[in-house]
Formats: sequence, C-alpha cells, structure tokens
Amino acid sequence: MFNASLTAMFRIYLGLLISSTLFISSCQNKDESPSEQHTSDTNAQPIGSALLSFDEALAYNYIDTQVAFGPRKPGSKGHRECALWLVKTLSELSDTAYVQEFDAITFDAKRHKGKNILGKLNPRNPQRILLCAHWDTRPMADQDIKAPHLPILGANDAGSGVGVILALLKSLKEKPISLGIDIVFFDLEDYGQPQNSGLPPMKDDWCLGSQYWAKNTQHTFLPRWGILLDMVGGKDATFLKEETSVTYAANLVNRVWGHAQSLSYSHYFLNEPMGAITDDHLYINTIAGIPTIDIIHYKLNNGGFADYWHTHLDNMQSVDKPTLKAVGKTLLYTIHEEDKYMQ
Repeated sequence: MFNASLTAMFRIYLGLLISSTLFISSCQNKDESPSEQHTSDTNAQPIGSALLSFDEALAYNYIDTQVAFGPRKPGSKGHRECALWLVKTLSELSDTAYVQEFDAITFDAKRHKGKNILGKLNPRNPQRILLCAHWDTRPMADQDIKAPHLPILGANDAGSGVGVILALLKSLKEKPISLGIDIVFFDLEDYGQPQNSGLPPMKDDWCLGSQYWAKNTQHTFLPRWGILLDMVGGKDATFLKEETSVTYAANLVNRVWGHAQSLSYSHYFLNEPMGAITDDHLYINTIAGIPTIDIIHYKLNNGGFADYWHTHLDNMQSVDKPTLKAVGKTLLYTIHEEDKYMQ
C-alpha cells in the first residue's frame, strides 16, 4: 500500500478516479446504500460470545509460516512456495480455492506473472461478502537505511492480513454460517515505485493484483460489501477511519468500529479520520463497484504507518497477538451479524 499523507515521501491521492462532484455525491448518498441499510438496526440482539472464538495464536502461526518462506517478492522462491501453501491452506478452510494468474509490468519495466489466490465459502449463496488482503511483500526496503535494495520479510505488511483471514475461516469452519464469503489474497500490491527511484512517476503502479481482479473477475453473485486487511498485527496498533473507506462505505466503517467498541477494542479502532491512501480497496470500490473499507494501522495526527514499515524490522517481532485478537473478534462479530440478518 502507499500512504497519501502530508510528508514528501507520500503522494496524496486527490482524484479518487472520480470528479469532485461525484465524490461529494457519493458522500451524500452512501447512507442510503442498499447493501448497508440494516446497519442502523438498534433492536438487533448482540452476537453471543460463543460465536466470537478467535484463535490469535493460530493467526500468529499462519503469519510465522509465511515469514518462514522468506520475502514473498514476485518471482522469488519464497513467493512460489508461499503461493502453494496458501492454495493448500485455503482449500482446507473454504469450499474451494484457486489461482488467478495475470501478467504485470512494474515501474522498473520488469514483467511478472502475478498470482491472486481466491477462495469461496458457501459458493451457492447469492448473499455474499468479500474479505481480502495482499500476500506479496515489498521487493525493496526503501524506508530502511540498511540494505534498502533487499526485499523485506513483511510479517505485518502482508502476513498479518492473510493470517487473520485464515484464522477467521478456521473459526467459521468450527461454527458454520450460511452467508457466502469471497476470499482474495492479492499479489503485486507492494511493488509500487519508490520515491527515490529516479524514474518518471507511473500511474497506478501499486495494487496491480487488485486492479486485475477488479477488471477481470466475473461474479456469479456480487458481494454486498468488502473488508480489506492491511498491517493489522502491530503492537498497540491504531485503526483510523480512512477517507476512501468512508466515501464509499461509511455505514460499514461505523458498523465495524461500533462492534470494536462493544468488544472493548476502542483503543485499537479509534473514532478518528485519516486521509485517503492508495490500497487495494480503492480499485475494488472504483472498478469492481463493491463498497469496501480498509482496516489499516495508521498513527494519529497524520503520523504515518508504523516505524518499521517497508524496513527489515518488519519481522515477527512486529506482530502482536492481542492486536490480532482485536481485529479477528471484531470481524467475527461483523460476519455473524451479517449472517444473522440475511437468514
């Protein structure tokens, strides 16, 4: 992902691929989105604690397994081996798993064979939601002063989102739901152009896997909404209400943050705004038309991402089990609430 905040190293994504008039209209009309109309039902019974059993140790182990493959830089041995493991693991936790291959050219004019890894839970149910994360890792540690040309391990930035989703699926396997879930692990998210590359800026150089998926995936049943997880395992992480998420799915943002508050996780999910960032959810919203939010670690007061972001310190030491639990249980609450509503 790429931050669009105030510092010189971050680009501000102002256009959101739509005109300012459409932007304002989207903000004004989002509360009437058919996919979220039930979110204001204050009479709904809370989800029982028995359904909110999330194994943060399992999520941690899933992250550790990914990191053990080494950097998942596209074209590397770690990338190939991790892809095989992801397909195998996803096939065990969902009803189907498969690979969507695509060709991509990155900012450095290199050609890559990308692999989006997809799964489905309850594929015949037309009432569906989307859970997604990216699984590739940054091919260069461009925010590090040591060996900036080498790829990073990406424990939090890539591994954590995948680990939480896999652990969620394990919970749902033990306590099944009827709601349909589409799962996507995007490739080539993190191969965007570094600021100091010396090359002319390239448009849409980040999130190549989600761009391809959004343009080329035909849905038998379109998901009602989606949640993207990115950097959701850091110690004392703070998740702010990201601008693009609020623009396209304001009710869903408020709903998820409300669930976190009811579960006593409001110190993670802060009721604070942050600017728009270029992440996979941008293209899911603007191309695929699925209202999707981004849960991503970001510091207050435009403080940016974690200090170890895009450095070699993004290893297993950056991952914190209590944060994984907070995110996992909050999502379980949201999923079971949706499942209850759709029955």
